[in-house]
Amino acid sequence: MQSNMAPSGMAVTPHHLASETALSVLRHSGDAIEAMVAAAATIAVVYPHMNGIGGDGFWLIVPPEGEPVAIDASGAAGSLATLEWYADHAAIPHRGPRAALTVPGTISGWDEALKLSARWGGGRLPLSRLLADAIRYAADGIPVTLSQAHATENKYAELVEMPGFAQTFLTRGETPRPGSRFCQPKLAQTLTRLTTEGLESFYRGPLAKLMAQEMAELGMPITYQDLAAHRARQRVPLRLHHSHGEIYNMTPPTQGLVSLAILGITDHLDMAHADEEETVHRIVEATKKAFALRDKYITDPRHVTLPVQSLLEADKLAALAAEVDDNRAAGWGAGKGPGDTVWMGVIDSNGMAVSFIQSIYHEFGSGVVLPQSGVLWQNRGAAFSLDPAHLLALAPGKQPFHTLNPAAARLADGRTLVYGSMGGDGQPQTQAAIFTRHVIQGMGLQQAVSAPRWLLGRTWGQASDSLKLEGRFSAQTFQRLRELGHEVEALPDFSEAVGHAGAIVRHTNGMLEGAFDPRSNGSAAGF
Repeated sequence: MQSNMAPSGMAVTPHHLASETALSVLRHSGDAIEAMVAAAATIAVVYPHMNGIGGDGFWLIVPPEGEPVAIDASGAAGSLATLEWYADHAAIPHRGPRAALTVPGTISGWDEALKLSARWGGGRLPLSRLLADAIRYAADGIPVTLSQAHATENKYAELVEMPGFAQTFLTRGETPRPGSRFCQPKLAQTLTRLTTEGLESFYRGPLAKLMAQEMAELGMPITYQDLAAHRARQRVPLRLHHSHGEIYNMTPPTQGLVSLAILGITDHLDMAHADEEETVHRIVEATKKAFALRDKYITDPRHVTLPVQSLLEADKLAALAAEVDDNRAAGWGAGKGPGDTVWMGVIDSNGMAVSFIQSIYHEFGSGVVLPQSGVLWQNRGAAFSLDPAHLLALAPGKQPFHTLNPAAARLADGRTLVYGSMGGDGQPQTQAAIFTRHVIQGMGLQQAVSAPRWLLGRTWGQASDSLKLEGRFSAQTFQRLRELGHEVEALPDFSEAVGHAGAIVRHTNGMLEGAFDPRSNGSAAGF
């Protein structure tokens, strides 16, 4: 499979309808930010088990000139979400109203990004144009994907009793068939309201007041005041000085540190000449060390105990690289587990590049759908701990830990790269695989995304923190990794467990190259 190439604009998403939405905006003089807002709205409708407007988002924007800008559009725990409120729980539940405890930030991120677009000379298209496809797909319906059908079937037992879930996502009480028409009329009405009342209405307008009433009736610990207090925040992204260029990622509360640390550690190893087993082994060993940094330091940025950027200094990464044993796998503890998410990328004709990620955490988030507004609420707050001494201890107004982290790079050869993946613990591992294979080892972009991948840690419905490899890896690779001491398990040949990835490269002649993940329903669309 070859990458798609185009001269004027490129969008990569895990659902082809979202890619086409972005492409349509680019064709009608919208910039990469406007195209991404439109794609984000569409994919919130057509991939509802993976993301939605009741979730969080993170932006990494690389302008043609000047410094990259990150946007943290993640919400904090509601003011009623106290340790005392969960006193009768051993842990925060993953489903239900008590799992729906954080403010959804993604809409605020759209708003903040559009303000940047206008400041930089974009902002040509009205919000009604950007959300038009999403509104139509919600009102008129879309074909249920195999991915949505499988997620609904697999999680049926734990979701069927959640408020609003059956009425929204089931067909006469049953899992919808792939290809059947799926409509979300209440969500269509809410998206339409946003075009008339403005995106601010989600937090400080009539829509916010409606949702606050709905949340109170369902017993969720979020108030209108919590919504009104929320703002997306611009951040200076984390940066890694790599031998192949400058690589950027997201700040806390995300694990962007992990993605950069893996590449920083392996930059001190000989990845250019590594064979398949050596590539996997070295990245896995670097991942263990990067996860240790994450688990020690990453939390709400107001509670981080040191400048996270300092952990990416070359001497510190070199010291960690020196601890990697090419002949033996190190032991490790446990990962953070899976997460359903969408990564999307857009680059426009002027060279503005956007790497974006949007999520509701687990499949269908909390499972709670607000009865009038039709908003499916995330369960990101399940990442909090009820241990008051824990780094991730729950507190009202505190941001939870996020696995989400969009990536981008300005390469030393003059190219710009945006790339990323869904999948909890798998995100930084997949990013490392794509960057290593394409940038360092010279593999074609689409080949680097399609090639067999791995996951160190847990995946959906499993308690094992083993090293899981797609079945397309050679028998020799399986055997050699076992000999090195890895606990290896096999996944299907093309497994959603390793995430839906994608990438776009802007070449020095202005040509754009996009690659999508065959494990998804996506596409790389350009013109």
